[in-house]
Amino acid sequence: MGDHAVVTGVAVASPSGLGTGAHWSATLAGRVAIGRITRFDASGYPVRIAGQVPGFEARDHLPGRLLPQTDHLTRLALVTADWALADSGLAPSAGEPLGYEESLRYGVVTANSAGGFAFGENELRKLWSTGPEKVSAYQSFAWFYAVNTGQISIRNGLRGPSGVLVSGQAGALDAIGQARRVLRKGASGVLTGGFDAALCSWGVTSQLVDPRISRDDDPGTAYRPFAAGASGHVIGEGGALLMLEREDEALARDAERHYGRVAGYAATLDPAPGSDRPPTLREAAALALDDAGIEPGRIDVVFADAAGTPELDRVEAAAIADLFGPYGVPVTAPKAMTGRLSAGGAAVDVATCLLAMRDGLIPPTADVRPDPAYRIDLVTGRPRRARIDHALVLARGEGGFNSALVLARPRPPEHRSKEPRC
Repeated sequence: MGDHAVVTGVAVASPSGLGTGAHWSATLAGRVAIGRITRFDASGYPVRIAGQVPGFEARDHLPGRLLPQTDHLTRLALVTADWALADSGLAPSAGEPLGYEESLRYGVVTANSAGGFAFGENELRKLWSTGPEKVSAYQSFAWFYAVNTGQISIRNGLRGPSGVLVSGQAGALDAIGQARRVLRKGASGVLTGGFDAALCSWGVTSQLVDPRISRDDDPGTAYRPFAAGASGHVIGEGGALLMLEREDEALARDAERHYGRVAGYAATLDPAPGSDRPPTLREAAALALDDAGIEPGRIDVVFADAAGTPELDRVEAAAIADLFGPYGVPVTAPKAMTGRLSAGGAAVDVATCLLAMRDGLIPPTADVRPDPAYRIDLVTGRPRRARIDHALVLARGEGGFNSALVLARPRPPEHRSKEPRC
């Protein structure tokens, strides 16, 4: 059975743009997409800026029957799923649905951290103002972490092995790792990635317990990972979805695009606070490289987790410098332009990395002057031209989650083989 997991479809809904093209253009331009929160009146909150997806009107993309039963989060995910499937050439919601037997070979594995917070907040308001009889029956699932996976599966008739991962900012890499396992067990394809969107009053309040959120009101300086004066990160919404297929299956159906291969994945958990043991991000990266069967010298770029606080930036920079040598590999953190999107953040990084691989351009880390003490080659200012054969994407979630993903350039057509299904 073919063991190559290839990405045949990519779609993004991020503060940097609605759609993959808009996102990539803004990223290459170094355009900061952080601004004042407009989802609600945040003037009395200690955090008043965020990364928000621009120009999204769900009614322009989804049937009216779906709107009463979905949160803003799920609407973003559903539309992005449509785009990813269309990009891959598999678009059952818009064209011919998959046959029943075929539908059992395609699944959905997503990551989410907060669920449908805005939907839940609205229903709580109804509960306290008018009573339980006014609370929507859809509240029973619209708030839930697994709602994106479920709604995407139902809308597109993807009945294969599915699931949801909850590990914060690391979640999307974990979802992609799980999707690859599903393919290795015989599935044909998995729609995978991550989304979060909790920029409502209740959702922002729940995030304020994190002391690492920047209280800086200036979108240009609030989130500056690896800078000497880094003061935390900016919250945001959005994410990305990828169509991941077995290479032999993609070839059998003549898939038009092969963005890249998922070559390696690993995850670790940091020791408990107060332990004498060190963090394990470097170990996660080394294990992912080992899983991919490559040496550190073959990595052409690292997409950093970029926490934006000195203590966490120091840990990541040390891991990169130790593994690759000081200034040994280009490092970038385009999320500095959008904020950290929780489970959606690493998914956007993976999508951005695949586009960088396609176009031979490493996107910049906008508005950041790196602290020389970190000893990393941070790409800033403008995109850097480079052939990217292998890339490493890092992500960390609250609670000590560390995940690492190795992406590889698509194999040349002459080296691909249409292997029979087993």
